[in-house]
Amino acid sequence: MRFNPEARQCLTFGSQRVNITDMTAVPSVRIDARKYSRLLAKAQPRAITSEEENERMLALVDQLMSKGEENLTPEESALLDLLVALIEKFETEHYRLERSSKATPLSILRELMAARDLKPSDLWEVFGSKGLTSEVLNGKRAISKSKAKALAEFFHVSVELFI
Repeated sequence: MRFNPEARQCLTFGSQRVNITDMTAVPSVRIDARKYSRLLAKAQPRAITSEEENERMLALVDQLMSKGEENLTPEESALLDLLVALIEKFETEHYRLERSSKATPLSILRELMAARDLKPSDLWEVFGSKGLTSEVLNGKRAISKSKAKALAEFFHVSVELFI
């Protein structure tokens, strides 16, 4: 969320400007202030300062995304944008991964898994199968470009780490 100095009563949630005086999204999406307030009270979004809080926010995002973006109310969509912005800020600050000359895509994947206490079974859905997950983690198969994109999305990091 960022303050828009040109319109003192507007906030930006992701790519959407919201007028906070009447909670009308610019240009035509109308947000019900009561519904949005209830969502905010339930989610309690705030600056993320710990891995536990990041995981809580990720769970909220997963919960919203499971409804399908096209099925979200305008209020849920605004909350989703806010949560994603908070998560991205935290993860950019705390997961500064850069590809060094010694780091391989596999070593980066293993490090990310260890940092999040993930098991190979947690990646089955990302890779599409138990067998492919095993082959990649055992170094028998390289990470394809499509799987690199899927891993980057899963871990919220740059795809270049896996290529």
